[in-house]
Amino acid sequence: MLLPAMTAYADDDARAWSALRDGSAVLMLRHALAPGTGDPANFTLGDCSTQRNLNEQGREQARAWRSYLAGHGITRARVYSSQWCRCMETAKGMDVGPVTPWPALNSFFRNRSEGGMATRTTISLVNELDAGAPVILVSHQVNITALTGVYPASNEGVIIALPLSDNPTVLARVTPGS
Repeated sequence: MLLPAMTAYADDDARAWSALRDGSAVLMLRHALAPGTGDPANFTLGDCSTQRNLNEQGREQARAWRSYLAGHGITRARVYSSQWCRCMETAKGMDVGPVTPWPALNSFFRNRSEGGMATRTTISLVNELDAGAPVILVSHQVNITALTGVYPASNEGVIIALPLSDNPTVLARVTPGS
């Protein structure tokens, strides 16, 4: 009984990866492991010493994306990231393309009232992108959950069908090593 179900999941994942490669989906992932919750009270954007940052395991997780993506046929991508240091370090550690900071992907953990605007802005920006290399968004749990309803673990991603909407279709949940 389990084999047909496993085959169905594998087929779904294959379709999700194909959609990401052909530009009909995006990959949105939560930054790699940065122990703790939220940010210190003295948080300052652009000053990593005031933020929760990746630990060595988190840096290894970020680097693991490169071979994981390559194994799915993606060696170059357009990468957009939250400006938080842990997201930028994750995005750069993936080493699949230049990283563009995107304020719409910034965490709204401290101010949940900003979530609706950030989500709508993300939807709009993604839907306005020109065709090209696959798109990867590096963000935070609150952002991903607000958009998709998925509560991702650190370093977990979701492949989401395009165009994005208020009720997007999650094609797969993915993590290097899974």
